[in-house]
Amino acid sequence: VKNLTEMGLITRETEKKAKHVPIRDLVKRSQHALVALKPCFMMGPMSVAQYLEPGVLEFDLLIMDEASQIRPEDALGAIARSKQVVIVGDPKQLPPTSFFDKLIDGGDDEDDTSVLQESESILESVGQLFDYRRLRWHYRSQHESLIKFSNMNFYDGNLVLFPSPHSESDEFGVKFHHVTRGRFVNRRNTEEGKAVAEAVCHHLKTSNESVGVVAMSVGQRDQIEKAFEGIQKQDLALQGAIDKNLASEDPLFFKNLENVQGDERDVIFISCTYGPQDHGGPVHQRFGPINSENGWRRLNVLFTRSKKRMHVFSSMQYTDIIPGANTKEGVVAFRNFLEYAATGRTSHPQITGKDADSDFEIDVASMLYKHGYECEFQVGAAGYFIDLAVRDPGNPGQFLMGIECDGATYHSAKSVRDRDRLRQQILENLGWEIRRIWSTDWFSNPESQLNPIIEELNSLKSEVIEPISLDNSSLSESEQQTLAFLDEGNDLTIEQALKHLDQEVISIDSEDIDVDRKLLSSSMIDALTEFQPTTRSEFTEMIPQYLRSKVDPSQGKYIDQVLEVIENFEIDRV
Repeated sequence: VKNLTEMGLITRETEKKAKHVPIRDLVKRSQHALVALKPCFMMGPMSVAQYLEPGVLEFDLLIMDEASQIRPEDALGAIARSKQVVIVGDPKQLPPTSFFDKLIDGGDDEDDTSVLQESESILESVGQLFDYRRLRWHYRSQHESLIKFSNMNFYDGNLVLFPSPHSESDEFGVKFHHVTRGRFVNRRNTEEGKAVAEAVCHHLKTSNESVGVVAMSVGQRDQIEKAFEGIQKQDLALQGAIDKNLASEDPLFFKNLENVQGDERDVIFISCTYGPQDHGGPVHQRFGPINSENGWRRLNVLFTRSKKRMHVFSSMQYTDIIPGANTKEGVVAFRNFLEYAATGRTSHPQITGKDADSDFEIDVASMLYKHGYECEFQVGAAGYFIDLAVRDPGNPGQFLMGIECDGATYHSAKSVRDRDRLRQQILENLGWEIRRIWSTDWFSNPESQLNPIIEELNSLKSEVIEPISLDNSSLSESEQQTLAFLDEGNDLTIEQALKHLDQEVISIDSEDIDVDRKLLSSSMIDALTEFQPTTRSEFTEMIPQYLRSKVDPSQGKYIDQVLEVIENFEIDRV
């Protein structure tokens, strides 16, 4: 065998059923024949290092695709084996990251942005050394609205988009679906996951278009898959549609934000995942990997996966995200995309963090603040800024009014027509309510200038929803005990908290009930600790039926208190 020719060795290996020569040895011993048979090798950087011994093979040309995700140290091995190199990638998409290393090592919190240790890619390393050519033609999206947001926000409007003959169509474009009862609890959004799963099932039964599902986190991806499988088991017609889809060239996939780069489908369903913890409550301004320095690059990948249609499911409105001067670019882009999906608008007011142009503007803002209205100075982009933008007290992510003062921006206009008519007309066409205050009038009588504006703001503002405070005297004795131990149990684990609730509240009223039939039996506590349901629907969905069926019916009155303990425990830890 050692004396076989290169081709003889390859022929012998293809005829064998077992005990093959290791690939690295096969390549080394039959290198010339392999290259003659297969002039083009397609390999990942790690495969090059593993299978191609240094100095054995040399290639005329190396083409490195998706180079924005390849670290320089990983690319060097392939480059060293080649005479020429062409490096292809998009610097606006995902950089190399240690995200997956964290998951492989046993981490389970993909929302912890500290693990997203992004490094320079080979694309960025050679960007200043090699000649480069920008590929501007965008061919994937069959409707310009699918790429319009990314083109305007990430590519400076520089992509060449080909017009679609379908200006308004249900088959093409971006579709927004607001999940009104969605809640983001325990890194998952059960209601939103169910809505996405139902929409995917309907799509599979009614269309032959390829489809993919993307969530913002691994946990939400799993939640959608679980809901999808639940529907699948109860629908025989759906099973046939799934089998047909999986046999197609582009089968259905469920992925999270971090590993969808390179994929494309006719229709993409997006689960925005994040939302309020309570129905109608505020949205915590934390959005997992989107909060990282390069979160906007992750979003750019997500927004450019669909060829025909994009369905955006969100439990929050764009006004629930409240950007400030120091907000990460990814969060701002997320907010602007939700606005684009819901309204079609691509022009967004930007918080610049700039100071006021004059003491006059500061004085106006101070007077408005005394009447309950907060203002941002110099809101805008690309050369034009509104002097004062007044926030909606009941919806801080929305501006009620823009106020122009005759300061530097006013005097910088090149013509009276621009200054006094055109700029205001354009802003009002974009949806702004614009009012103007003259400095001379303000200094003469500020109240006469302010009062009409306050009256109009009062008519425009949203209702402020005050938090509900519970008067303990109106609660039952057991509910008061629950609140009391929640206040004092900050150092307990969730298992200890549930046992404490059982000992101090439930068991006192359940002395005649068998231990195994109590709501908080040891096996039920184990299940609650693992799955941590916070609503009755989650309790029914997550807790096994055999456990629920064992519970004495009289214990049902304590279920809300148990769920409240779990939810408060989670909120406190967040």
